[in-house]
Amino acid sequence: MVGADEDGGSANAGSAAGLLEVFRRLGTGPRGLTEAQAEERWRRFGDNTIPDARDPSWPRLFARSVRDPFTAVLLCLGLVSAAVFAWGTASVILLLVVVSCVLRASGEHRAARSTAGLRRLVATTVTVQRRVREDTAPVTREIPVEELVPGDVVRLGPGDLIPADVRLLRSTGLTVHQAALTGESAPAEKSAVEDPRDDGLFQDPRLCFQGGSVASGSATAVVTATGGDTRFAAAHRRTGKPPATTFERSVQGVSWILIRFALLTPPLVLMANAALRGRGLETLPFAVAVAVGLTPEMLPVLVTTCLARGAALLARTHGVIVRRLPALHDIGAMDVLCVDKTGTLTQDRPVVHRALDAEGHDDPEVLRWAAAAAWWSLQLTDLPAPDALDEALLAAADEDALMSYDGVTARPFDPARRLASVTVRTPGRLGTHTQITKGAVEAVLQRCALSDDERSRLRDLADTQAADGLRVLAVATTALPAGARPPARGLTFRGLVTLRDDLAPTAAEALAGLAARGVTVKVLTGDHPGTAVRACRDLGVPVAGVLTADRLDTLTDPELTELTRRTTVFARCTPEHKTRITRALQAGGHTVGFLGDGVNDLPALRTADVGIAPRDAAGVSRENADLVLAGKDLTAIGHAVAAGRHAGGNIASYLRITLSSNLGNVIAMLSAGLLLPFLPMLPAQVLVQNLCFDAAQLAFAYDRPAPSALRRPNVLDPRELLRFIVGFGALNAVADLATFGVLAFALRGPGDDEALFHSGWFTENLLTQAVVMVLLSLGSFGSHGSLGSRGRRPGPVAWSAAGLAGIGLLLPASPLGAALGLSALPGVYYGLLAAVLTLYGAGLLAARTHHRRRSTVGAARTHHQRRSTVAQPDN
Repeated sequence: MVGADEDGGSANAGSAAGLLEVFRRLGTGPRGLTEAQAEERWRRFGDNTIPDARDPSWPRLFARSVRDPFTAVLLCLGLVSAAVFAWGTASVILLLVVVSCVLRASGEHRAARSTAGLRRLVATTVTVQRRVREDTAPVTREIPVEELVPGDVVRLGPGDLIPADVRLLRSTGLTVHQAALTGESAPAEKSAVEDPRDDGLFQDPRLCFQGGSVASGSATAVVTATGGDTRFAAAHRRTGKPPATTFERSVQGVSWILIRFALLTPPLVLMANAALRGRGLETLPFAVAVAVGLTPEMLPVLVTTCLARGAALLARTHGVIVRRLPALHDIGAMDVLCVDKTGTLTQDRPVVHRALDAEGHDDPEVLRWAAAAAWWSLQLTDLPAPDALDEALLAAADEDALMSYDGVTARPFDPARRLASVTVRTPGRLGTHTQITKGAVEAVLQRCALSDDERSRLRDLADTQAADGLRVLAVATTALPAGARPPARGLTFRGLVTLRDDLAPTAAEALAGLAARGVTVKVLTGDHPGTAVRACRDLGVPVAGVLTADRLDTLTDPELTELTRRTTVFARCTPEHKTRITRALQAGGHTVGFLGDGVNDLPALRTADVGIAPRDAAGVSRENADLVLAGKDLTAIGHAVAAGRHAGGNIASYLRITLSSNLGNVIAMLSAGLLLPFLPMLPAQVLVQNLCFDAAQLAFAYDRPAPSALRRPNVLDPRELLRFIVGFGALNAVADLATFGVLAFALRGPGDDEALFHSGWFTENLLTQAVVMVLLSLGSFGSHGSLGSRGRRPGPVAWSAAGLAGIGLLLPASPLGAALGLSALPGVYYGLLAAVLTLYGAGLLAARTHHRRRSTVGAARTHHQRRSTVAQPDN
């Protein structure tokens, strides 16, 4: 096989063989493959992708759904029912399993296809050298990485991902990050030169491997292995899946608690009935049905649906591509966003701020002199384009004023002199010229006719402007006769021109939006601290503290964790500093997002909870990001935060409402089972009720939370969730037990009390669940479990609850109800049930208000503590 040796990879062979031998083994040459050869090899080897990274088929997704913990518990309960010949119970459980798995597999399959389509929008390409025919010259072009085959000749540059395992042919100053394979953070030097040393495969300077990235330099290389034959694919198979995210860990924590309850329920019910009622295995189907009622088997379906819908909406409306679905929830939980200054808060160009005379007063004449110097430097020295500072001067100056000068000679900016000078004809003075000199303040002041005190005063004036985050240019002139040589000294000082970084057009609005949503922005920059502070101040961002790299290096990890809470600007940062700051923020309990676009941002992107990169970022940064933006625009991040909180709010609503209602029903069912001489509901009735409720709950994936739910990070806290479930579940159990009393009063006398009792409680359970869905979904679930009421038109949840209530009222009297053992209820029952539901609704509203008040107080206390620490700047 081309590109393979005895141990399954060609790279090792390449390390021991000369270049000619490598070419012979690969059937290629320095000019690359022909298109026909590449096509034939692509058919033979397939896509250049890691096998596990290919989108799974629908049958594989269905099989994976069966392995879900909740589904596994349901299957176990179904097998127990079948073992005691409770075929009805076993059949309904099997139906629940099939419905859940089909819905989940279908949702994940659609999400995978959608995500694959989105990935193609930012698909990494590679520069390859191919020939149309054997006798034609090679042509260099871009192709998708997936189409690369062994024997292709590729070109690599800074920021490029290593697209496959390659052998270098030529290189210039090449260094490569290999952390994905070796764990070493420092880039390794690579060279096409033969090296007799044998320090191991990954240390061979002639070889580069898929999973690495170019840190610096350039190279031409031949592909030796692709797809599953690469060393990265082998390492990927060994390491398995990446670690679970914060969201996944929270869901798993809640899930296993519920699974334990579900598995403990059947034996507890059996023991209690045996001890108090003398019943034996005949109660096992009922116990199994109760355990099923406690299991939120639609949770995986709803989570996948919520996240996939949010990701598709973001891509369609805002150009934000979610590469990893759980990251959408994580960005909703994000409360700290780390950004660079240049390109994010500011554009990479300066603008004129003020023009000052020697006394520090505004003087437009100074700007005209400086702009005239910039204009004639551009015209007389044949520069292709003005530099950034000259361009800012020309943009701010009056064009008519510039045309009043007539240039004679020009000397462009010299880095050694730190000056630029032009000579123009003096307007209105025939035979007189004026030399205009502009440049660094110190260089200009040295050439001006000034006393030491005056020179010191002007230097202080310039230093004050620079400390305010401004760039400063000094301007001086001198008059001289036409044709005379310009003097080197004795210039007349005219003033200063200050410039600031041009702000990103949408940055101020985006930052205000993030702040309103509870997201704190931290600026991590390699620039001067004064420049970063100036940008923050111009954008309305309060700067609580500034920390420079030299001081950061002296701090221990606990000290840095504490200091990051009250620091806004981190200046002079290296990539290692950015990574360490990100870890410190995480250690302080924050969910951290990091926006980066360069190769040097890669370690921090991988460390952050949510890595964010623009579409035009370096390939390696884009491929390692969780979210990819259409542009480096904070507004898009605001939309992603809103979408994440939308999805997270719906998931949290589902968990709170479903689990509290299920718990209440289970408590009431177990209590009634011990008090009644018969089972409160038949197993099939419990399972049908559960199936109806599961179907209604899918509406949460399509609901729209209240605006208040988007104002704070939405963190799924298992402890808080369990407190909510227990509190509202107990209230639900009280309503169910009150119905028990109503049934005992309303159904006295009939001979078929058991069937009527089953029907009455079946109806009540579905109606109470509908009431819970409506009343609690009218509140927004925030990060601390707070609830807020709002009025709105009926949404998906309200319509779904109405359908659930309709089933509860109509099913008992229908033919299907008779098949389930249900019967029509007397009219008096509905009047009493209405009274119970009214009291239950009032109790829910009161509990909701209390919960909201307590959560609001707790959130305000936490916010005050954070503000008190932020209010202590540490410079």
